[in-house]
Amino acid sequence: MAETTVAEVLAELAALEDPKARAINEKHGDDHGVNLTKLRAIAKRLKTRQELAVKLWATDDTAARLVALLVCRPKAFERDDLDTMLREARTPKVHDWLVGYVVKKSPHAEALRLAWFADPDPVVASAGWALTTDRVAKDPDGLDLAGLLDIIEAQMKDAPDRLQWAMNHCLAQIGIEHPEHRARALDIGERLEVLKDYPTPPNCTSPFAPIWITEMVRRQA
Repeated sequence: MAETTVAEVLAELAALEDPKARAINEKHGDDHGVNLTKLRAIAKRLKTRQELAVKLWATDDTAARLVALLVCRPKAFERDDLDTMLREARTPKVHDWLVGYVVKKSPHAEALRLAWFADPDPVVASAGWALTTDRVAKDPDGLDLAGLLDIIEAQMKDAPDRLQWAMNHCLAQIGIEHPEHRARALDIGERLEVLKDYPTPPNCTSPFAPIWITEMVRRQA
């Protein structure tokens, strides 16, 4: 089988460009017009191709970068590679997929979590909070949960949007997973009222932490 080139992938993505998809994506801060189901189908066909992934990332094209994140080998990246990539990832979907699909699977995840957590760039810091939230749920040993709640209580209300969202997710996760901190998590959510009025579609759980925590705990009962 002939090796797929960057030009071929870019041409395939360009052929999938859909003005309606672009309009929807742009509302969320993403600058591409490719249906994500179709984009995932391209990545599934390509399978794992680290060298191609690196070249696709270098194009600085959002859709190409999303494909790159799906076909890369997460453990092949060095710590500094991932740090550079995160700082280059300025659209929400690329940022989220990089953290969720690549960094979380990397042996450097904990070092990056610690490095990003208090970064002065709020978008970078939001990645540190996302990795912390993952640990709150899956590997909380060693985390200072009360200390995290202190930071959330002091900073979440006035944090920039993406950082605020990540802090709020961490608040909810602490309340959901750790009964000994639940009352305080609920209280912080009620007092700060972050995302209280967020428009929530039918059959979806509100991101307002008290509602989110209460609903998830109910489902676990």
